[in-house]
Amino acid sequence: MSGTNGSDAAANNDSLIQIEDLWKTYQMGSEEIHALRGVTFNINRGEYLAIMGPSGSGKSTMMNLIGCLDTPSKGKYLLNTRLVSEMDDDELAHIRNKEIGFVFQTFNLLPRASALHNVELPLIYNGTPANERKERAIQTLQSVELGERVYHRPNELSGGQRQRVAIARALVNNPSIILADEPTGNLDSATSRDIMTLFDALHEKGNTIILVTHEPDIASHAHRVIRLLDGQIASDESSRVS
Repeated sequence: MSGTNGSDAAANNDSLIQIEDLWKTYQMGSEEIHALRGVTFNINRGEYLAIMGPSGSGKSTMMNLIGCLDTPSKGKYLLNTRLVSEMDDDELAHIRNKEIGFVFQTFNLLPRASALHNVELPLIYNGTPANERKERAIQTLQSVELGERVYHRPNELSGGQRQRVAIARALVNNPSIILADEPTGNLDSATSRDIMTLFDALHEKGNTIILVTHEPDIASHAHRVIRLLDGQIASDESSRVS
């Protein structure tokens, strides 16, 4: 089996993400719940990674930490060689807007806004001028095959088209990472295949993709699979030649 595994990544200077002895502990009354227990791994630029695990394994917690939506209790998380735990709220907000493109199971689109406006949102938040914003949003929608649906609202689009809008929104800032949480969870099997074909094509263009999923058929698209169990890494394997 070839490809990148955890030890290969650790030896590679092209690491985009470096995670070392990461813990996340929640206080539930008098009880401490350890959602993550000393997790260590690296992710290289251009990797296509799936994080799997059953309910309670820590995969959602890991997604929140990678996405800078939460902070670790202990350990190090470096993104682009920068220590995330030392960033202030403004820096974290910038990271979430510019460095990480989020794709959610529930799409999280504004229902009354057009596909164009939904995709423009990250550009509005970072102050991109209106003309450039519209041009980039249209180009990104065209890249996910929605060039003819630019002015349609979510209720005028199919589930697969809504997820393509969400993917375009994730892509519009040219982020370091596309972080997808159960991206086909609300889609039928045929539409799911279409969306995963799109992710495969995005990876071939050089995007770093992290899928968080409990579905083996979705994870099989990735080139590396990390399985979590009880807050620890149960396995970290390359699944195909990359």
